[in-house]
Amino acid sequence: MPTHAHHPTTEPRTESSGPRPGADDPLQREKSHLAASRSALRAMRADAEALNIADVTANWVNAEVLQGEIDARIKALADLSHTPLFFGRLDYLHAPGLDLAEGASRGAAQWGSPRTESGGASGKGGGGRREGENFYIGRRHVHDADGDPMVIDWRAPVSQPFYRASKKDPMDLKLRRRFGYTGGELTAYEDEHLTDPTEAARTSALLQSEIERPRVGPMRDIVATIQPEQDEIVRAGIGGSVCVQGAPGTGKTAVGLHRVAYLLYAHRERLARSGTLVIGPNRSFLHYIEQVLPALGELEVKQATVDDLVGHVEVRATDEAAAATVKGDARMAEVLRRAVRSHITMPQEPCVVVRGSRRWRVPAYELEEIVQELREREIRYGAAREALPQRIAHAVLVRMEQAGEAPDDRVQDAVARNAAVKAAVKAVWPPVDPAKLVLRLLGDAEFLAEQAEGILTPEEQKTILWTQPGSGKRAARSVKSAKWSSADAVLIDEAMDLVARTPSLGHVVLDEAQDLSPMQYRAVGRRCTTGSATILGDIAQGTTPWATDTWQEALTHLGKPGSAVEELTQGFRVPREVIAYASRLLPAIAPDLAEATSIRESAGDFEIRTVEPADLTAATLTACDDALAKEGSIGLIAAEARIPALRTALEAAGMSCLAPGEETSAEARLTLVPATLAKGLEYDYVVLDEPAAIVDGEPDERTGLRRLYVCLTRPVSGLTVVHAAALPEQLAGR
Repeated sequence: MPTHAHHPTTEPRTESSGPRPGADDPLQREKSHLAASRSALRAMRADAEALNIADVTANWVNAEVLQGEIDARIKALADLSHTPLFFGRLDYLHAPGLDLAEGASRGAAQWGSPRTESGGASGKGGGGRREGENFYIGRRHVHDADGDPMVIDWRAPVSQPFYRASKKDPMDLKLRRRFGYTGGELTAYEDEHLTDPTEAARTSALLQSEIERPRVGPMRDIVATIQPEQDEIVRAGIGGSVCVQGAPGTGKTAVGLHRVAYLLYAHRERLARSGTLVIGPNRSFLHYIEQVLPALGELEVKQATVDDLVGHVEVRATDEAAAATVKGDARMAEVLRRAVRSHITMPQEPCVVVRGSRRWRVPAYELEEIVQELREREIRYGAAREALPQRIAHAVLVRMEQAGEAPDDRVQDAVARNAAVKAAVKAVWPPVDPAKLVLRLLGDAEFLAEQAEGILTPEEQKTILWTQPGSGKRAARSVKSAKWSSADAVLIDEAMDLVARTPSLGHVVLDEAQDLSPMQYRAVGRRCTTGSATILGDIAQGTTPWATDTWQEALTHLGKPGSAVEELTQGFRVPREVIAYASRLLPAIAPDLAEATSIRESAGDFEIRTVEPADLTAATLTACDDALAKEGSIGLIAAEARIPALRTALEAAGMSCLAPGEETSAEARLTLVPATLAKGLEYDYVVLDEPAAIVDGEPDERTGLRRLYVCLTRPVSGLTVVHAAALPEQLAGR
């Protein structure tokens, strides 16, 4: 691609090519702008550190809140030396419209900058700081001492053409420039003249280089390489939920995280009040992705697993697959609803309230009408219980008024607190402890049979009961002594919501969503009933017995039916040969999904090594040693049953290894990964030990093949499969 308008070339312009650095050297001018922008960012941080709030706060509470906001701003203004401050430049043919300018100004205004990011609002006229209509696009807004922007936030509308413009639709761009960096130093640039008919459309060499850069350390942002189809998802409105079906390496996790960053930019005040949450499959995964949002300037987004969300009891047991499947079935919601409402009984006695010398009597039939009306409204159990004393008190006040008295609201409140009213409420609508309720449901066969009649079969009821005839097992005597499982905790969470509404967040991102049970979907959905959600996953990577078969089904359980489902099939991480090999499993594990493709120019290092059973462990270590001779991170992925032997062999060979989630470095690049924890992780080179053992480690063949599909698609640059047992028939005959 051209380095400038008069010198076309297909290679990026580097520091060593072309004229010497000087006034006429474009690369030197860009370096100067980078240096000036970094200086401006340091000045912005110094200004924030120098703020004195002593005279602008009314009390210590306001002072604490304001100081917290200032501290967060100071932290967000940190200059990360190895992170490019800007990665692109846009040269517009005409001044961007007012709508783009206003969008750019929003990002600056929400950070409290003295001037807006839009030049139109700062008196420069319609489009931001101009040097021939140039805009530098970066991870955050940077302005100079006068408040004029030097770097535009990538989320601003004026930045959108950087991701979406093309020769077919240039979006009023004259030029799009990408920058190349080495260790934080600007070393190259590459131009696309989108309106020049003599310049053919080409794949960006800098973009390709960034995509294929070795992975060392935690997941990094993709803000410089977002593709048009990804950008459409990132910038989708907050009003609706979006589900992303993404094949391995299509960037669905990164898209979800960048969507959070975009929504916080576009709707910061709203989400600051209601909150945002990223939900991942396990702690290792969350540790792997935890640096992405801070790198984009978003420091306050919380992360959790589903187990964290429902952590109302200590989980000390693991269910067998059959029991976990029944407990995770959506029918359990109705069983629990029945169990909660089974505590309601119809009144048999009148309620007599004594006030002074008068006695006010509400007959049993009227009390029954009040209770029945509350039951039919289907409001939450706890809310109805709180409303009941007021309803009874109102019936008493009606009688007072009929007798010629003039009671007010204070009298009604006093009657509602009367001992007789409290006793009546306790008798007909007693308090329910959700954990004790589930304890009884799982430990009392008769109670479970009553609540599950017509919903669960007798065999299904037997499967989830803690007490089995002739087994010698006894039901737990208390919530504290019970050996709860993860599925039990989800049931308790459902029961808690039946009693009292679960608070809703503004936006929830749910990653690896295909593995959740219907009851887990309901638990997540409760956290965004009044907000929106971004659901990320891949049906082909569902590795639980209860994994969803369709996104429509999952969205219904989440309470978001009809949400848009977007499919990403263009891979940016997995090499061509590797994804083609793994895709042989798709007809058996997800026949309705389209096969993923890879835009990677490199086919990737791909090798299958067949060895004798006695040589398997040694051959696997040899493959690891070969991978360590190359640049980048290495993941040794194996079945759970093989992990102890491999760890012992690695230690004996003096090869140190990390656990999943631990950060790789130049000194420690090998991670030993159980197949069950591989999902969502990526390594430059993967050594896959004994695929047959991975398949055999799952309860059924489909789940085993899906687990293998996950493991096969973890590499960025190369894959070595080492096996002694026969490969699954779908992979035979390479």
